[in-house]
Amino acid sequence: MGRRMGVVLALAAGLALAGCSEDWGLDQHGRPVAAEQLEGQWLVINYWAEWCSPCRGEIAQLNALAEQYRGRGVRVVGVNFDGLQGAELARASEALGIRFGVLAQDPAERLQLPPGEVLPVTYIIDAQGRLRERLLGEQTAAGLTARLRALRREES
Repeated sequence: MGRRMGVVLALAAGLALAGCSEDWGLDQHGRPVAAEQLEGQWLVINYWAEWCSPCRGEIAQLNALAEQYRGRGVRVVGVNFDGLQGAELARASEALGIRFGVLAQDPAERLQLPPGEVLPVTYIIDAQGRLRERLLGEQTAAGLTARLRALRREES
């Protein structure tokens, strides 16, 4: 009886831990975004919309930032402000030339992000999942790089 209870408790603990790392839903191509793709890394989360001129203007900068940090512990992630899904999200992402991942499911609740009143809005999340910066308005790769360097230095 004691051994069986130990197995049940170990199984329950494993399931509880697995629940902590839920997947992040789908990307703009309909592919699953596994928890290990994003967790434990710094995230630059940008909310955008097709009708937002500054959002359109910063896409090239975000593409450059994503490329600059590829494989270096920082991921650029987009979220469509209008909640587009499926083929609409894929079309809008392609039309804007987005080359970084776009989440179909808004991570605001998961990450406890404050609501965005204006667009574009960009959040910097540290590797422990804490909100470190909320940036309003159009961003540049150079400006985001400077913020990331400063914030990451603070951690060291």
